[in-house]
Amino acid sequence: MKTTLSAAATRSVTQALRKGVADFGARFPGESGARQAVHTVYGGAHLFRADTARKLGEVAERFLAEYAGNLAQFARALELPEHASLPEVPTALEAAYEKSSVELRKTRPHAWLACAVYDRVLQKLRREPVEDFRLDFEDGYGNRPNDEEDACAVSAAGEVARGMQLGSLPPFIGIRIKPFSRELTDRGIRTLDLFLTSLIERTRGELPSNFVVTLPKVVIPEQVATLTEVLGMLEAKLGITEQVELEIMVETPQAIIGPEGRSPLPRLVEAAGGRCVAAHFGVYDYTASLSITAEQQTMRHRACDHARHVMQVALAGTGVWLSDGATNVLPVPVHRPSEKEPLTPAQRDENRAAVYRAWRLHFTDVQHSLEHAYYQGWDLHPAQLPTRYAALYAFFLRGLDKASERLRAFVDKAGQATLVGDVFDDAATGQGLLNFFLRGLNCGAIREEEAMATGLSLEELRSRSFLRIIEGRRKVSIGSGE
Repeated sequence: MKTTLSAAATRSVTQALRKGVADFGARFPGESGARQAVHTVYGGAHLFRADTARKLGEVAERFLAEYAGNLAQFARALELPEHASLPEVPTALEAAYEKSSVELRKTRPHAWLACAVYDRVLQKLRREPVEDFRLDFEDGYGNRPNDEEDACAVSAAGEVARGMQLGSLPPFIGIRIKPFSRELTDRGIRTLDLFLTSLIERTRGELPSNFVVTLPKVVIPEQVATLTEVLGMLEAKLGITEQVELEIMVETPQAIIGPEGRSPLPRLVEAAGGRCVAAHFGVYDYTASLSITAEQQTMRHRACDHARHVMQVALAGTGVWLSDGATNVLPVPVHRPSEKEPLTPAQRDENRAAVYRAWRLHFTDVQHSLEHAYYQGWDLHPAQLPTRYAALYAFFLRGLDKASERLRAFVDKAGQATLVGDVFDDAATGQGLLNFFLRGLNCGAIREEEAMATGLSLEELRSRSFLRIIEGRRKVSIGSGE
């Protein structure tokens, strides 16, 4: 075919465009496909031990057994769909689930959901109760004498090193230092130095997997740049061969909208020189900065939704993970028994009611975060672990059938637009559907056999790329002559 413009003629015209496209791709690489933890458990660094994750899981399981000893009680506590129809003693229902969860899912989907959530929560608490833990030298630790914090930084590093040796650490771990403010910068740097120096001495240069340093109350790029330089200096001095990653905490209005009327978040991330892997939203500091009264400082306040959406827009496509804050109403009993005075029936009822209220609040808060595409959040107490995982599992399992149907139809059409029910999908949605299954698999909500109901193989799912799957399917189709 004859063209008017030669390739040589258009090359000079498109040169700037090609560079611009390349620069855009470098700046907005998209999600890496790496596993993101579903939560971060924050705890005072002085309390951390090598087996803390396991002990938190044991406490959570005991708490679940005490206040929701079977799936029906747990479903009622969380007000899962049609929970009132579940039998008080669900022995027969449990047997039906064990015999054929697939059949139960077809005939009684709400009962299946209650069974699946409870079963998978228990399995998660026994297998991997904590996904991410942050040894806290900030709010969860407080301002202590310098000698005391020095000693704690060294001993905490020793516990992390011991956990590495025992294989007892969660898959993600890190420390939160004090903010780089006028008063606390030197203290934050010293704690970081002591911790890393002590850790590297004990481990002969090795860091835990997915180790990260959390910098709180970030408001200007210079704070992030300073931490980046300090980490580079420590890496060089200690012989650390892998780059230490960091995450920033967004806790003030100035970190959402700067004095120029723009979001400073891209500049904060850029100041990390490629080290920043996550941005965590601090609900309570943020709402307090807006003069919102304590009673109204909640996860679902509309001011928080605005901040979350700005964070999403500012960091979309950068590959930086987003994490939501914590529910600060904890599921703890209001009455404690003693040897001399055991609890009365009325006090036991009050305890159960208090725990259920806090569980429902946490469950609803996590679901709200998930609906806004915040797939990670903070947890502050082991009794929040059951509701963290229950909210995740219910979120993914409720949408499983429809997502499976849509993705299966999409792949069958090899990326062409298709209509399933009343939802129209295009190619971009295909990757979104694939991400739904990847996140569900990573957190344990969706099992491999359930994901394969999409018609995809495990190899295709693990490729993490919808386009790669479609290209592979088309090559097979062409090769077979279809």
